[in-house]
Parts: sequence; structure tokens; C-alpha cells
Amino acid sequence: MKIVVIGGTGLIGSKVVAKLGEHGHEAVAASPNTGVNTLTGEGLAEVLQGADTVVDVSNSPSFEAKAVMDFFTTSTINLLEAETGAGVQHHVALSVVGTERMAENRYFAAKLAQEKLIEESSIPYSLVHATQFFEFVKAIADEDSDETTVRMAPVAFQPMAAEDVATAVARTASGAPLNGRIDIAGPQEYRMDEFFRKALAMRHDPREVVTDPQSTYFGSVPQERTLVPAGEATLGAIQYDDWFATQQNPGK
Repeated sequence: MKIVVIGGTGLIGSKVVAKLGEHGHEAVAASPNTGVNTLTGEGLAEVLQGADTVVDVSNSPSFEAKAVMDFFTTSTINLLEAETGAGVQHHVALSVVGTERMAENRYFAAKLAQEKLIEESSIPYSLVHATQFFEFVKAIADEDSDETTVRMAPVAFQPMAAEDVATAVARTASGAPLNGRIDIAGPQEYRMDEFFRKALAMRHDPREVVTDPQSTYFGSVPQERTLVPAGEATLGAIQYDDWFATQQNPGK
């Protein structure tokens, strides 16, 4: 089966391509680095020739409200149109757990718009909603921080390894369309402030983690269960401590 992975040279995409290849699929990495640009449409018709499935794990280079909305809507419209022309039979997209529960968040709102376009398309689809990645711990900590403190809300938090995300996405791409979504999350649920207190200490980050119920997550205040699955979820296998032990430069 030919499976084209949009964003296939990035953190998740490169792992998805590798996993699909290991299972005998013709996995093609598509990104601006390979001459495929979903924002302009460049290279889409060519790369999708003969494709059975398309996996979209691309991400916006900017999280500014207009930029992130324009990225996900424009790229998805272009991609779905090209897929229709190529006869693609399955569209898989990676999204975020909690999008519908924090729709005022600029990033979540853009992902919701993307999902709506996919759901309204004629192409059978599967949505994979993932929790936050271990690899983004520093970026999340930096979002509500100054030189000496990191402010974190005392809410449920269930991050996971990119490796486990890629496994779930690849498995979904190899199967029949769900015409719905699955939720995936890490193997252990934490309190967000407690997790970051532990994670930053492991990185020898000197900043103090301050518990603050009004701390924002990329512009919005999360509620108790905003960032974790509301119902049944597929859990990853990799614990944070085990993942951390494999990182060569965990402080970066």
C-alpha cells in the first residue's frame, strides 16, 4: 500500500514513515524539504499519484492566531482537493486531545477547523487525538515562565513519547478508515504542576515550578480534564523516566 506522509521529515512523520516501511508499505515522506508544499499546492498532485492513504502530521510554523488558522485550513483544503483528484481512500490526521474542550485556544481552534474540513470531505478518514509529547516539555514550560519561575496549573496531564504517537498513527494508517477518532495518551496520569516540577528537576533546570490555577496553556487556562482523554483511550508503553534516560541532550 502506498502511504504518503505529509510532514514526513519531522519529529512524528519521520517515525511514521520508518514504521510503515518496516511493515512493508511504500511510505513516502512529503514536506517542503522534499518539494511538497501543502500551503501552495506545490508537488501535491505528483506525490499523491497512486496513493491509497494520506497521513497528515504537519504542523504550523507559527502559533499566532491568524497564522495557525490559515495554515491548517489552507493546507487541509489543498490536500483534500488533491486527494480527491488522486482517488485517495483514507485520510489520517494527527490532532490534539481536548480540542473541543478548549475551543477558545488559538491552536485548538485551528485544529478544530481542520477536523471539520476533514469530516465534511467525501474522503473516508481517521483522526488521532494525542496528548502532549515528552519532547515538548521545555517548550511548554517556557510558555508561562520568567527567568526564575515556571507557572503551571494543577490539572490532569498525561504526556506521551513521540515514538508511541507514531506507532498509533502508523497502525491507524494501515487499517480501515474509522470515520471517527481515537484518543491516545501516555501510560501515566500526573498533576501538571507536579509533572513539571519533576521533569525540570531531572533536567537540572533551576527554575521553580509555581502552582497557579490561572496559569495558561498557550494562551488559555485549562480546566481539570481539558488535556487528558475524556473517555476510552489507547495508552502508550513508554514511561517518562525511561524515555528521559534515552535522551542524549534532554535539557534542550
